[in-house]
Amino acid sequence: MTSSALLVMDVQRDVVALADDGSGYLPRLRGAIDGARASGIPVIYVVMGLRPGDPEVGPRSKVMAGVLRAGLFTEGAPGSEIHPDIAPRQGDVQVTKRRGSAFSGSDLDLVLRARGVDSLVLTGIATSAVVLSTLWHAVDLDLGVTVLADGCLDTDPEVHRMLVERLFPQWADVVTIADWLSAIGAPRPLS
Repeated sequence: MTSSALLVMDVQRDVVALADDGSGYLPRLRGAIDGARASGIPVIYVVMGLRPGDPEVGPRSKVMAGVLRAGLFTEGAPGSEIHPDIAPRQGDVQVTKRRGSAFSGSDLDLVLRARGVDSLVLTGIATSAVVLSTLWHAVDLDLGVTVLADGCLDTDPEVHRMLVERLFPQWADVVTIADWLSAIGAPRPLS
């Protein structure tokens, strides 16, 4: 029997401010989170967190240099908090990662093994960053993967579309939040 967990990745205040396209992303994501909880599926929040002084950032990382220039992901900074519209509740787990994948520099694998989770449902910002990196890492760990296409967001809509329509289906099930809620027997969100 498969045991799943919903990953809500990098939906932090500053990231939402950069990527939110006005399409109702946060209410849709809230519906997925509420549906997972109602169905007994654990919700695991994954946040990017860099310690003061950035000891985990090396000089050869173009991606991390860009993150530092943008002033993103400093632990304890208000902009690094999980967006309040989808905030964790008691019983939810929060994992801090240090790189793109939810597994990189975090204890996510330990949390999943301790809970007997063998299948992940991925959501988050950005589709071309944390979702893509985590998907490949999960596949390498032989985990089942489902991507909620409208539970992911990217600053480049065309890149998002290409990933969820062409690339991700090669390695994962890609469905809408509404279809996933129906499949797990959760009530559909009102909006």
